[in-house]
This record gives sequence, C-alpha cells and structure tokens, in this order.
Amino acid sequence: MKFAGLLLSNFKRHKLRTTLTILSIIVAFILFGYLAAIRKAFQMGISVAGADRLITRHKVSIIQLLPISYKTQIEQIPGVALATHATWFGGIYKDPKSSFFPQLPVIPEEYMSMYPEFLLPKAQYDTWLGTRTGAIVGRTTAKQFGWKVGDKIPINATIWRPKSGGTTWTFDIVGIYDGKFKETDTTQLLFRYDYFDENRVFGQGLVGWYLVKIKDPAHAADVARAIDEHFANSPYETKTETEKAFIKGFADQMGNIGKIVTTILTAVFFTILLVAGNTMAQAVRERVAELGVMKAV
Repeated sequence: MKFAGLLLSNFKRHKLRTTLTILSIIVAFILFGYLAAIRKAFQMGISVAGADRLITRHKVSIIQLLPISYKTQIEQIPGVALATHATWFGGIYKDPKSSFFPQLPVIPEEYMSMYPEFLLPKAQYDTWLGTRTGAIVGRTTAKQFGWKVGDKIPINATIWRPKSGGTTWTFDIVGIYDGKFKETDTTQLLFRYDYFDENRVFGQGLVGWYLVKIKDPAHAADVARAIDEHFANSPYETKTETEKAFIKGFADQMGNIGKIVTTILTAVFFTILLVAGNTMAQAVRERVAELGVMKAV
C-alpha cells in the first residue's frame, strides 16, 4: 500500500487516456448488464414452466392444427389429469412493430385450472364466464397500453378473420390477472374459444395445441410417449414434450439466444483485456527511462 500514492499519481500523467480507458470499461460492463438481462428475460418463462404440464402439438409443426376431438382421447390416457387447448391468434393492436403480445382463445375454466399461478379476482372471473366477448389480460400488457376493466379493445386479425367481415375483432376487457410468482407470464390476452370458434371464417373444430396436466411429473416421459403412440399413423400425428422444452423451442425459433449472448459477452471481455493491456503497454514504454533510473538507484 506504500506505493498507492505513486500509482494514483501515474493516472494523472495522461488524464485523457485514463478517462477514455475508464469509460471503455464502464461501457463494456453496461453492455454486459443489458445482455445478461436479455438472456434472463428469455429464460424466465422456462424457469417457471410447470413440471406437471405437457404440450401436445402437431408432429410436423406448431402451425399445423389439431382436431378438438383429441381432448377427450388425451384425457383417457393413463396418467393424465386434465387436458385443454389453446390456439395462436396472432392479432395486431395498433402498431405492429410495438404491440406484439400473445393472444389465445381458451376455455376459461380449464385454462385457469391448468395455470393456478394466474391470479384473477373471482368477480372478474365470473364476469368472464358470463361475457362471450370477454377477455382477460395480464398486468404487464395492461400497463403497457393503459388498459383497464371495461375497455373495448380492437385487435386486427392477421390469420383468423371474423365472419362479420373485415379484420377487426373487438374484445371487452373484463379482468386483469397478476402472477403468483415474479417470473409468471403476465403478457397474455386470453379470450373465449367458443366465441372465437363460432365467429372465425375457417378452421372450426381445430385448435393449435393441447396443454396436458399429468398426475405424476416423474412419469412425464411415459405419458408423453403414450399420447404420441395413441395418435401415431393418424391424419394428425402429434409430438408431446414438457412445457419447459416447448417454451425453449419456441424461443429458439429466433435463434440460440444463450449462445448468441455468450459469444457477445466473450467478445466484450476480450475487448476489455485488449484495452487494459494496451494502456499498460503504453505506460511502460513511456516510463522505460524512469524505470531504469529507479532500478539503478
């Protein structure tokens, strides 16, 4: 520590270089923080995915639909406690660039039983059951757009056009749900499947995927295999996987986020080493004569 004063005084030799070096390191750590937050955001849904939930989708692709009759058959498979379904709506609210959020037609009673971590006041839940055009929305999306209970929300369809003509579906916001856990997804807009199925131009009786709650998470692989074997060689073959694997695969459609972030962070820290090494080398070259005198003394 007796040389601390000498070290600090050396920082003042080239104040501009010292300032730029410090700023470059600060920027690098800020970039690290943002990238780590982005990676965490992509993993949040995966980390809280239910261990007792499976996803059954079309074997070829998630964009291929499945018959609604599969629900009863899935529930008859040993180890299955409950099955329900959801479908990707893919609508747009105002600006398509800044208004992306999941919209899903579901069966309210079954979906809320499947996801007990979605906290919805009972009065709002009862209103949803009694309102065919009713929808509930997560707290995050409600805050983003300033929605409140009682608002009418127009959603422009990109896939499912209504029978009334045009592309606009109008939903009544009857409830706002919160998450039981910090990582719970509160971005979804959920509306009634019966209203959706009766009023879409095509696709009646078809759904996007099935959510399956199993009795024992330890037998998840066996139940998943039994479901797929049951529908093997049918016109709509299935692929069943855990909810965690399904969410991870959905996120990976945009690329391997973890690998991309890790690569960028490696480059960031390598850059820090180059900056620090370059600064140290310059300092040594400038003080060769001084170091020689000090060594002689």
